[in-house]
Amino acid sequence: MEWLDQVKWDAQGLLPVIAQERSSGDVLMFAYMNREALALTVARGQAVYWSRSRQRLWHKGEESGHFQQVHEMRLDCDHDVLLLKVTQLGHAPGIACHTGRHSCFFSKFEDGQWREVEPVLLDPERIYR
Repeated sequence: MEWLDQVKWDAQGLLPVIAQERSSGDVLMFAYMNREALALTVARGQAVYWSRSRQRLWHKGEESGHFQQVHEMRLDCDHDVLLLKVTQLGHAPGIACHTGRHSCFFSKFEDGQWREVEPVLLDPERIYR
């Protein structure tokens, strides 16, 4: 697959990935893919990542049901960062974060401290039973 060879993988064979909600433009999460994860993402049309903590492939939503339908993939100018434009499936509005929030980027720096500015949409205890 020639297109996979055009990606600049890091020393661990990983590629940083940003998942952005297609409809709103919200940045949902940041993760990594290895070569196999990227190939599976293309084949399935849903995001598959490489979990560094679990050291295995991770089909986003496999436990939570909050899958990411991939509409578009864009490689940056250096070919070392990938942007996915997705629809976050599952609970409405879409939950991308394991904390039960829409986005993993829910902490905002204000007045010298980090503040949680996005609500929990669904208790993680109910998501991960």
